[in-house]
Amino acid sequence: MKHLLALAFVVALPGFAAAQTSADEKAVRAAVEQYFKGHATGDPAEMRKAFLPTAHVEGNRNGVFTSWTAEQYAGNFNGKPAADEASRKRTIDYVAVSGTAAMAGATLVHGATTFTDYFVLLKVNNEWKIANKVYASRPTK
Repeated sequence: MKHLLALAFVVALPGFAAAQTSADEKAVRAAVEQYFKGHATGDPAEMRKAFLPTAHVEGNRNGVFTSWTAEQYAGNFNGKPAADEASRKRTIDYVAVSGTAAMAGATLVHGATTFTDYFVLLKVNNEWKIANKVYASRPTK
């Protein structure tokens, strides 16, 4: 009987690991969706919820390098959705999780500009947050 219990545990273990990864992947996606909500609402408070307080956002836009703290980045939002919000599209392209670290890639089509965002996320105090984001932009085709 003891051997059957041990065998059942070994057989169930891969399923448990997959379920845990699935839960973490869902939570990582939820953190990125929170970031999307910040964009959609234009609400700086919603944007702040997605990031660790120490996070940075960096990228090149129109050939100009930008670097903001999470607080500075959130401060770019005025509390109102963009005029063309209804036509904007945001998708999570992929997520990879390893323990308490993860990365995600997303595409944001905002009118004439399409952004590719790369997120590095950390699970801190059992909650996934964006630790850093880099982005590239290009004209929408």
